Amino acid sequence: MRVLGFGDNVVDRFLDRGVEYPGGNSVNVAVYARRLGADAAYLGVFGDDDLGGFIRESIAAQGVAVDRCAVRAGESGLSTLRVDDGDRVFLGWNGGGVTTREPIVLGDDLLGYAATFDLVHSSVYSGSEGELPKLARLDTLVSYDLSNEDEYRTPEYLDRICPHTDLVLLSCSHLGEDTTRALLADVVRRGASLALATRGEEGAIAYDGRVTLTTTAVRVEDPALMADTMGCGDAFLAGFAVSLLRAGWRAGAAPDGDMIAAALRDGARSAHDQCLVEGAFGHGRPVVASMSPSRDREK
Repeated sequence: MRVLGFGDNVVDRFLDRGVEYPGGNSVNVAVYARRLGADAAYLGVFGDDDLGGFIRESIAAQGVAVDRCAVRAGESGLSTLRVDDGDRVFLGWNGGGVTTREPIVLGDDLLGYAATFDLVHSSVYSGSEGELPKLARLDTLVSYDLSNEDEYRTPEYLDRICPHTDLVLLSCSHLGEDTTRALLADVVRRGASLALATRGEEGAIAYDGRVTLTTTAVRVEDPALMADTMGCGDAFLAGFAVSLLRAGWRAGAAPDGDMIAAALRDGARSAHDQCLVEGAFGHGRPVVASMSPSRDREK
């Protein structure tokens, strides 16, 4: 199994802890897939500042290849947050810095590289929307994280994304079950082959246009072990996708109901395990730089 994270990277700065961690949706999925036994790589842009070097070194230390990435002049992505009762609370974001301002454009060489992977994953924070049609023409699967903001759930945005994806993830812990099911149906109707909604403590729902399957969350029994919820949705997606790949999911071969049901259970276990980790995947360091300018970002 080979999984490529394509797009965003960021430093998550916890103001209450005075610690910052490497992360980003596309990075996290690659790192978690690697931990689950996949051969994984990350493809994106690093800033040429201290944070960019910190992120790159942390990803590589996880055994995830970064040799095809670009380094550009400019600031790295930075988000600020705190933890309240185990839940992350986002306070601000600098827009992703040079990572999203000057994202990777897939030419023939990089498309050939992407074609060597079983799954390419990207997200709304990556500036990769225009690259999805190119990826969809390859003999590889494409997954995409739509996060939880309303701006990424308009008909116009969904029509840019869904026709080019095999798996779409949506964070829906703030929505009721009926609304979530309707959203999943809309995503599939607009072209996605499979839609997955994570709902926090309420578990998750998957829909492939034929059947709807659900799973319960795996709860952390001892609250003292709970670190924070950073990366839990990404971990669910990685556990879900790796489970499907291991069971034989490939481009042109849709998973059956039993495969999806097992993947939901594996995703829930992966999300549980992530709750015990500080930050997205550890590698925290004391905050040594002054706060970079940021703009509000609701999560």
